[in-house]
Amino acid sequence: MDIRTNIKTVGVIGTGTMGSGIAQTFAQSGRSVLLYDALPGAVDKALAGINKSLDKFVEKQKLSAADADATKKNLKPAALDDMARVDLVVEAVFEDVNVKRELYQQLARSVAPDVILASNTSSISISQLGALSGRPAQFIGMHFFNPVPLMKLVEIVVGLRTAEPVADTIANLAKELGKTPLRVKDHPGFVSNRVLMPLINEAIACHAEGVADAGTIDEIMKLGMAHTMGPLATADLIGLDVCLHIMEVLRRDLGPDKYAPHPVLRTMVHAGFLGRKSGRGFFDYSQK
Repeated sequence: MDIRTNIKTVGVIGTGTMGSGIAQTFAQSGRSVLLYDALPGAVDKALAGINKSLDKFVEKQKLSAADADATKKNLKPAALDDMARVDLVVEAVFEDVNVKRELYQQLARSVAPDVILASNTSSISISQLGALSGRPAQFIGMHFFNPVPLMKLVEIVVGLRTAEPVADTIANLAKELGKTPLRVKDHPGFVSNRVLMPLINEAIACHAEGVADAGTIDEIMKLGMAHTMGPLATADLIGLDVCLHIMEVLRRDLGPDKYAPHPVLRTMVHAGFLGRKSGRGFFDYSQK
């Protein structure tokens, strides 16, 4: 099986928080990045956000002004047909199987057959997505963590039909990005979210039952368990809607009792309290 291992141009599909961070990370590595999003104006918004992030890196002396300018030049808006030019596709669209299926069908018409397709999905089966992609041997999970430019971990999720050279290529690529790749099998929630979501869910239960306020719960976990960020602030950063979706996947695939999302989480999502991105979750971000 032929696969492309010399990855100089990367197509990033989906330019929300994760997609933008992934694009920035690849661009900072010196690679050309083509960005596509089906939502009008989303790519322009993402580019503006990336520019702001890079400017902050310069201000904090984490990146030189010259390197920041070079990174910005590596980022280009693109159409799906432009993905014929890429050496790797990283998909970071909404966590919905039907949305991803339609995207993969469109990509099949333009992406070269030797190009690896990686998904940043946080919970959907890589084996299932690989089958939908039409190239299961060249499909893999490349699960980054938010904020992508700063977080070192990349969960490399290997599907049942993922070819071993594909896993090796993506692990080596993650290292070239300055990340630490850790390989896991395809299983609901992988390792990260299978462990994290019950923790967040129990913190929500403590808050809902009045055991302590959100700030106290998070401080206890930070000071007592050496967590850098408390579970409720972590949920706000991830997005409460995303947390709810992941928990629903875990409940469906692993069992209803252990992974059932707390009713308060569902109520907050229905109310539009999604965390940082909406300005309010378990904490208020409206003035930040």
